[in-house]
Amino acid sequence: MANLKEIRGRITSISSTMQITSAMKMVSAAKLKKAQDAIVMLRPYSEKLQEIIENVSAASDAENISEFALEREVKKVLFITVTSNRGLAGAFNSSVIKELNIQFSANENVEIEVLTVGKKAFDAVRRNKTVYENHSSLFENLSFDHVSNMTAKVMSDFKAGKFDKVYVVYNKFINAATQEVVTEQVLPISSVSQDKTVSEINVDYIFEPGRKEILDVLIPKSIKTQIFKAILDSVASEHGARMTAMHKATDNADALRTDLRIFYNKARQAAITNEILEIVSGAEALKNS
Repeated sequence: MANLKEIRGRITSISSTMQITSAMKMVSAAKLKKAQDAIVMLRPYSEKLQEIIENVSAASDAENISEFALEREVKKVLFITVTSNRGLAGAFNSSVIKELNIQFSANENVEIEVLTVGKKAFDAVRRNKTVYENHSSLFENLSFDHVSNMTAKVMSDFKAGKFDKVYVVYNKFINAATQEVVTEQVLPISSVSQDKTVSEINVDYIFEPGRKEILDVLIPKSIKTQIFKAILDSVASEHGARMTAMHKATDNADALRTDLRIFYNKARQAAITNEILEIVSGAEALKNS
């Protein structure tokens, strides 16, 4: 049984841990508001832009189809995996790595490379998987321009035939307590979304100056925006997951500290009782001698 000094040390240690977890929870809550506002503002724009690209691509003939929409035999796949640079966020990072491993198992017959955004993804794949590029430093100064430069390299390699498909794996932000791991196809762009048929898509567009000129601008912008949205989703999800994890850690530490205090008080009472019994026993022995 631990002595009273050891129990006091554990209580002090748990109290210090509670201060840290509580502070981390408040920091994540403050950062979550800004990240949530960013993704909430970008998501409708990104989804509408993607819908327009799908509609226009569905109405395009074989001669006008974009090179970013060309389907070809899948021999090599790139997965853009978005995690964080830090841990202490519950299952936020491990769920993405788990999904990536599932995708590897489902694509055993093709060559796979991984573009990592976040140190946790890079650490998980660098030993046994082929890393295309590591962009963990992206979070140090996150902006659309930096994401655009990274995406432009991927698009260029896809156009050159280095990859036949490109996916992005990330945590989609639902709310502060809920994040959903999503695998989205980035390239080639889909001409029809999964929940629609060609006949259900509105393709009545008037093009000015022309279909090709507009698509040459819109499609690259849509792809870059899709990747940027995925990263912003992941950032908001990270802060939400960390806030939830630190809240639970603080509650668990408080419960453990309470149990230790009860145990400490009982042990202290027992020690005092033993001392009184020894004094009384000694006094009785002296009186009887």
